This record gives sequence, structure tokens and C-alpha cells, in this order.
Amino acid sequence: MAAGSYWADGIESVGVFIFIQDNMKLFTKLFAIIGLATGALAFTAPAQAQEAPDALIKRISEEVLTTAKNDKDIQAGNTRKVLELVEAKVLPHVDFQRMTALAAGRYWREATPEQQKQLTTEFRSLLVYTYSGAISQIRDQKLEFKPMRAESDNEVEVRSQVLQPKGGEPIQLNYRLEKTAAGWKIFDVNVLGAWLVETYKGNFASEISKGGIDGLIKTLSEKNKRLAASATRSGSKS
Repeated sequence: MAAGSYWADGIESVGVFIFIQDNMKLFTKLFAIIGLATGALAFTAPAQAQEAPDALIKRISEEVLTTAKNDKDIQAGNTRKVLELVEAKVLPHVDFQRMTALAAGRYWREATPEQQKQLTTEFRSLLVYTYSGAISQIRDQKLEFKPMRAESDNEVEVRSQVLQPKGGEPIQLNYRLEKTAAGWKIFDVNVLGAWLVETYKGNFASEISKGGIDGLIKTLSEKNKRLAASATRSGSKS
């Protein structure tokens, strides 16, 4: 399956994902650049974990951008190869539990530990498939960084913009990171003024109001199964 076809399947209109469908181009660029900005550190030394967050984002952005541009399998839309890249290099640097808790809002506290675990797992899988559907579309984008903002002693906002080829309009792209014992972790992303967590928060609340936490988990699970099947078909044809 071609990358474009896979991505279209990944954003079909299903309940909680209506916002994504309505903003396909925005989210395509968002997830592609998140992939660029959070890879290449899976096997770094402990000293590098204390690297300044803005320097961290800038360095790994350049490394993963080069990889995505030069890997023929990724450029050809080999979904299996892209999934492996995301699993190995992107996921270690995103705090999915905090991201899920923020997106679930007050419902997170009402959920049982098992429901919290299941919800985090399904939300993580959704973002993995979404990242993967966008990474193969990376071509000639470049990143320009702005001064970092400190939101507290342990949280910062790294600000940047994506420069499009052929003089296209720059895209605002900011990251919220938290300093943890394991290094800086991304827990939210802002593209064109829209924070990812806040976007999902409204969608999650709507789904929970209809079917509770279990209903949201079921919706996410069904969506991920369809995306997994699509990824398998894409990988087998590449």
C-alpha cells in the first residue's frame, strides 16, 4: 500500500478521531516532525540524558531528518520499517502516561489502575501508527529554533518552526518537556497554536460521556486494530 493510502486510512472518521480527519494536513506535518524531533537517542550514554532540552531537540531533529530522507524503504512507504524506527528511537523520549493522563483530564482519576494502563497502551499505539504514517512523507523540510521558555524549574517549552520547501508558509512547532530522572521527556506538542493534549482532551471527554472509560478504550482498540491490519498489508507489498 502506498504511504498516502495508508495515511488516509489512518485518519478516517471514527468518533474520537474526527478532529484529526478535519485537520489532516496539520496533523500530518505535526506527527512527521514529532518523529524527527524525538528519535536517535535510544542508546545514548547517561551523560547525554542531561543535555539541555533545546539542544536535545535540535540535535536529534537533524539526525532523524537525515535518516528519513536517505532511507529508501522509508521513502517508499515501507510501514514495517517506519514502525521499527518509531519503536526504537521515538518512544523512549515521550512520556505517554503523562500525556494520556492530561488528555483524559478528571476521568483519569476516576479510572482504575487497570483502565489507566489499558488507556495508556491504546493511546500510545494510536500515536505510534500516526507517527509512522507521516514519517515516510518527510522530504525537504527544515527546522528553525527560537529561544526556549522555562515554565518552571523542571518544565520548559522548546519553540521552533518548520520551514517548508519552495517558500511555503512556516509552521509553528513547540514542545513541552519535563525533566525526569531518565532525562527530558516530551509530554505535549503545539502546532499552529493547537496543543495535542488539549485537542484529544475534548475528544476523549466526548467518547467517555457516551461509553465511559471502557468505551473509550474499546474505540481506541478497534481503531488500532484497523491501523495494524493496514500496516501489515503495506509492509507485505513494499
